[in-house]
Formats: sequence, structure tokens, C-alpha cells
Amino acid sequence: MMSRILVALMAVVVMGCQTIAIESDHAARITNPDAASRAALQAAVNAALNTNVRISATALTDGDMLTIETNPPRTMENPNPQGRILEMPVRFHLLINGTDCVLVDQRDQVRYLLANTSCAPLAGSHAND
Repeated sequence: MMSRILVALMAVVVMGCQTIAIESDHAARITNPDAASRAALQAAVNAALNTNVRISATALTDGDMLTIETNPPRTMENPNPQGRILEMPVRFHLLINGTDCVLVDQRDQVRYLLANTSCAPLAGSHAND
């Protein structure tokens, strides 16, 4: 199991830097999620944020946007911090380009190709509209 996750992580890192033509981008959702597709999504988000985050098993299966909010830091003096987080959440957009599932970091438009992931376009959508 760990070897599959490691292979998926390596594939995301290697493929994340490839040039992908954006003319064929369409908003998408993940279809048939499994351990390998979840690992690829997890690896892409972790690479983009340079940290480890916890992502739902159903993330991006109903829509094309993923929002990651920052948790307030925990300290010994404040183990359960409360209050407003003023930092903007990070948003990712899932696209399909041909048969490729591509996760786009909305902050800088960096694109991550999701290996072992099947996507379907959302009805009536085009990413460049």
C-alpha cells in the first residue's frame, strides 16, 4: 500500500512540471475514486502547500473546487485556539484536459497532473469561459 502511495507521489511530482495545453481545459470532478486517486490528490495538495493536510475521501467527487483553510496554530498555552482566521483559504480547481485530470493552484496557476485518477467534465463547463 505504501509503495502505491509513494509511486503516486513521485508521479505527481514528475508530471506536475509538464506543459499542458490549456485550450482543452474543462471543469471536472473525480469519478471512481480509489486509494491511488486519493493518494495522487493528497500528494498534489501537499506539494502545493509544502505541508501535510487531511483531505476528505470524497473531495472533488461532486464539484471542481477544493478549498483548504488554515487552522490556527496550537500552543501549550492555547491547545484549542478559537477565533477568526484572517488568512485567505487556498483554492484548487480540478480540470480535465483530454483524458488528464489536472489540479490547478488558484494562487499561482501551477498545474499538477493527477496520475491514476479518472475525471469527467462538469455539464456545460469550460475552464476558459
